[in-house]
Formats: sequence, structure tokens, C-alpha cells
Amino acid sequence: MAGGIFNNLGSLCKVDCANVHPLVCHLCHEQYQSPCLLDCYHIFCARCLRGRTIDNRLSCPLCYPSIVKGNNSLPPEDRLLRFLVDNNADAEEAVQCANCDQESNKKDTGVMYYCNTCSQPLCATCRELTHKARMFSHHEIVSLAKRTKAKHRKCLHEEPYILFSTENKSMLCIKCFRDMQESRSHCIDIETAYVQGCEMLDQAVLVVKELQTSTGEAILLLRAMLGEVCLNVEEEENAICSLFNSLQEKLEERKKILLKAAQQHEEKEKALKEQLSHLTALLPTLQVHLVTCSAFLSSANKFEFLDMGYQLMERLKRIVKLPHRLKPVQSSKINTEYRSEFARCLEPLLQIGPRCPPSVTLQSPLTVSCRSPSLSEMPLGSAFGRRPTSHRNICTKVLLAEGRETPFTEHCRNYENAYRTEMQNLKDQVQELHRDLTKHHSIINTDKMGEILDRSLHIDSQIAAQYSTVETMRVMFEEMWDETFQRVTNEQEIYEQLQDLMQLKQENSYLTTIARQISPYILSIAKVKERLEPFQGPKEHLDDRTETMQKIYEDSTMT
Repeated sequence: MAGGIFNNLGSLCKVDCANVHPLVCHLCHEQYQSPCLLDCYHIFCARCLRGRTIDNRLSCPLCYPSIVKGNNSLPPEDRLLRFLVDNNADAEEAVQCANCDQESNKKDTGVMYYCNTCSQPLCATCRELTHKARMFSHHEIVSLAKRTKAKHRKCLHEEPYILFSTENKSMLCIKCFRDMQESRSHCIDIETAYVQGCEMLDQAVLVVKELQTSTGEAILLLRAMLGEVCLNVEEEENAICSLFNSLQEKLEERKKILLKAAQQHEEKEKALKEQLSHLTALLPTLQVHLVTCSAFLSSANKFEFLDMGYQLMERLKRIVKLPHRLKPVQSSKINTEYRSEFARCLEPLLQIGPRCPPSVTLQSPLTVSCRSPSLSEMPLGSAFGRRPTSHRNICTKVLLAEGRETPFTEHCRNYENAYRTEMQNLKDQVQELHRDLTKHHSIINTDKMGEILDRSLHIDSQIAAQYSTVETMRVMFEEMWDETFQRVTNEQEIYEQLQDLMQLKQENSYLTTIARQISPYILSIAKVKERLEPFQGPKEHLDDRTETMQKIYEDSTMT
């Protein structure tokens, strides 16, 4: 049960990530029992990891990093996967309708429902017959798969969750909310928190999907390069042996040297397989977590989502931030320079002079490390400096596409026309010369290379002059930006005045409503007072309460 998995690099290359089940352990090939999450984000059963700790260190059976453990013998249990395992087990259990005893399970989502208020399952027929009355209008009825468990609905205070803290990433009952004095502004209702959490999880899933796509492409590239290495080795050895057979007596010693040089493919294969094993071990993790996210979204309701959704998002962020070597660390090319070595071997015997001009010299396999890198081995970015970020390029293009004539637009247009086109032409020419020199072994015209160097120096002087010009124009642009900022500030102040007017209008509406509500009582009191005046003597001072009511009446009539 706790046997090894992927014990060699060859089997790692053949892992079918499309068939990886998120709820099945890689070791025992059974459904997880107490799933444990390792630091490398691989998940195994607790029983499968027992007995693998050596000197308080636990090695992952899949990717083999050594994980230092403390007093605990096993990693912590994965709550997310345990939740999915329990839900999967519940889905397979038969459920009876509380009204008609019809049996079904959670997988029959279109047949069975669950009343969270009554805590009873219902079939579709009984839902229509028994829960359509007005007395059941406030009952919360959901599909059976989305039913809320008690531990996810109520707090430790035995009160239902009503709010969610965006600061602590936790749900709150009314008592928890009362205990929070300083961070109440970070509390939102459950529905809003659920919608925001789903959007954040979607963004995290998109990032992981991009990493999954890049990892898959890198694996395909590495597998193709492994095949190319084998083919290139065979072609190189055949060419070496073919030339060696014609000069067998003279080149026996040279043949051994060349074949040893051709064996450099072992180092390349080792490096490529190590990188491939790392990426192959990463891909199941990405697949499992993507399927886990999908299963979690489909099976968790809003309370369960808010309880564990942010933990899942944090895990996805950490997985993306792990160091992943997606680019090949080695090229698949095998080059022993066998022709030049054979020529150098025959040179003393046949008195063959060098065929190449002094500017181009042949190299032996012993000096292969001194060769210039090929275009495939060069970085994707420009070799002459850092390329502008894509965001800056897009913003500049959008500004130019608007067509408005401003000093800053003219500055951007001059920058684009003057330097980008010229730099791109120089890059194309240098790449062409580099390709002719390294792949085609052509003789390069020195005048052409000198012309490129002169143009490069000229552009450097132009950039220096443009830099000083931009520094001079900074003051003018800063004045323009200050004026724009002041205009925006004034507009914002005017908009705040509009808000004040709307608030005053609303307050006046409230006062009018109150006055209309109390005016009948005031009129009634006034009529009673008129009837009682003949029976009462003159009074110098009215009752304070009557005076107050009279003022309120007068104010309301004026309004």
C-alpha cells in the first residue's frame, strides 16, 4: 500500500495527467483516507505516509524533496480534500424523501432537494406539493448536493452566520460582530462575500491554467528534444563511422576521441530528464488542484465556500509562485566538429593546409565550451537592453491611436518613429549575421559589420541627446499634469456638492412625511381647544406642551 510510485525517471515521463483522479491516492490507488498535504502540494493518505519518516525528515514519494518535520509524525490533514471526499461519500449514500420515502442520492441533482429550514430532504414532487404554501415561503430550499451542513451554518456561539470579514477571511454571527469594535467596516453580507470570493477564485484558476498550459508545452518540448537527442546522436555516430571506415587504418585513435565526444548526449539526457521529471511531477498537482477547484465550486455552498475558499485561493497562489523551470536547460544539438577533427588528423600525413581564412578558425570538441551561443540558446529578450514592458507599449499605441494632437502625443510619436524602427532593423541584421556565422558557417563581410557598429554608435549618441531633451521637457509636462490634476479636483468637489444637495433633499422629504403624519393630531387638538375655551377663564400662559404642538403645526403648514 505504501509502496513507491514513479521510482524512475522513465516512468515519470509517461504519466497520463488527464486520467488523474483528484480523490484517489497516488500510492494506494484508492480513495483518500485522512488526506495529508505536503509542502510541495502533493497529497497522500496518512496511512501511506506512515513509516517514511527518517531522522524527522519526510520525502515526497512523487517528487522526492526532503521535508523537515517537527514533533508531528505526519503533515496536517487537508481540509479541502477531506471536504470533497466526505461529499463524494455522501453522494453515494441513498437518501429518502421525508414525505414520501422516495430514495435517491446527491448525484440526482434534478430529482432531490433539501430544506435547510426543516433539515429534511424532499423529492421534486413533494417540494411542489408540500412547500408551496405561504407558511413555507421563507424556507430555504436548495438542491441536495448544495445542502448546508450544521457546522458550516452556525458559529461556535450556536448562532447562524450572517456576515463575512474580508480582513480575517472568516464568517461571523451576530455575537462575533458585536465583539468586533475596530474592524466592523471590513464586514460584508454572506451573498456579497460569496460573489466576490467566486470572482477571486476564478482569477486564481486562470493563473493556474496558464501555468498548466505552459507546463504541458514545456513537457512536450522536452519529450521532443529527448527524441531529437537520440536521432542526432545516431546521425552523428553514423557520419563519424562512415568517414572513419574510409580511413580506418589512419584514424583509429581519432575515432575513439570523437566517439567519446559524441557521448555528451548522456549529460544532455540526464539534464533534460531531471527537468522533465520535475515538470511531470508538477503537472498532476496542477491537474488535481484545477479539478479540486471545479469540484469545490460545484459542491460547496456559499457558507462552505467562505469557510474554505480563501484557503484554496492562497494555496493556488503559492503553487504558482513555486520555482518552475519551464525552459529547457540544455539544447538537443550534438556537435563534435568531426570534419574539422578528421582534417586536423590528416593534416600532418597529407600536408593539408587550413582552408578557412584567419578570421574563422576550426574548433575541437575540447574547446566546444568557447563557441558562441546559437540563437536558440539566446534569451528571448533583446541582447542590447531591457525591452519595454508590454503595458507601456500598449498604452503608447492607444495614445497614438486616439489621434489627438498634444505635445505629449507628438513626443511619443517621435520616440516610436525615431528609435523603435531603427533598433528593430539593427536587431534583424545582427540576428541574420549571427545565424550565418554559427549555422551556415559563412564568411561575413567586415564592411557590413562595421556599418552596423557605426549605426549603433550613432543611435547611442542620438539616445543620449534625446535623454537630455526629455529631461528638459519634463518641466513643461509637469505643469500640464498639474493643471489637469487641478481640473479633476475641481470636478470632484462639484460632484460632492451634488451629493450634498441630494442628501438635503432626502432629509427634507423625511421632514415633510413626519409633518403630514402629525398634522391630523394637531388639528384635532386645536378643535378640542376651541370647544373648551368658552368654559375656561383667560390664561396668560399656555401649557408648554400645547405651545410646542402649535409650533410644530405652524412649521408643518409653512413647509
